[in-house]
Amino acid sequence: MNYDDLSELYDQQYDLYRDDLHFYAGLAEGEAGRVLEVGAGTGRVSCFLARRGVDVTGLEPSARMLAKARARAEESRVDVTWIQGDAAGLRSEERFDLIIAPFNALMHLYTPAEQLTSLENLRRHLAPGGRFAFDLYVPNYGAQGVLRHEGETIYRDGERTDVFLLQRIDAARQHVTTEYFVDTVGAEGHLKRQHFTLTQRYYWRYEVEWLLRCAGFEAPRVSGSFQGGPYTEASEVMVFQTRAAEH
Repeated sequence: MNYDDLSELYDQQYDLYRDDLHFYAGLAEGEAGRVLEVGAGTGRVSCFLARRGVDVTGLEPSARMLAKARARAEESRVDVTWIQGDAAGLRSEERFDLIIAPFNALMHLYTPAEQLTSLENLRRHLAPGGRFAFDLYVPNYGAQGVLRHEGETIYRDGERTDVFLLQRIDAARQHVTTEYFVDTVGAEGHLKRQHFTLTQRYYWRYEVEWLLRCAGFEAPRVSGSFQGGPYTEASEVMVFQTRAAEH
């Protein structure tokens, strides 16, 4: 499945996610230069940065996601440059003072070759002294194959929507496959059921550190929260900050 299929569900489930916004805004405002968001989705982060006066470019492979991002920017009356593409294929004359990959964007790189190619290309698009920051959730999966309710029930235009999911882990490849079951009951009581499947590649901390060094970055600063707290066994997120290494 690609994110074209998930675009409607994505906004319903994640548009109110706020944990990362002020972290990335603080970095962007501190750099006071050009910012590239990798995996911009429907523009949740890019438009937030643009509203704060940041010169931001959003990179997103999904045409449907990108259409929603453009609509969000127009509705918010902010100026964002949008590029359809991914981290490996980006070819821009711009050099960015900050590159960010929020909300597990790098979990869509499935092999070491894809990971290194993408990271090396992002490094090439950094301006001298530029920074690279991203976050990944810490792998901590419960019982597999157990159906659970995800997020909040959504009420809109007389309809009720509930999202259920179950996950399967392929430990050998470090893949987590999530099946989404989206049940919408209309005002007249009719049920519409949709089914989506999404596979992501999860990471461990020192694996990421090694990938960054191999791709030409400095040893990263790793935090266990968006507030800068230490990374511990109780952390739910890994937040990385680094720069291109000097050669």
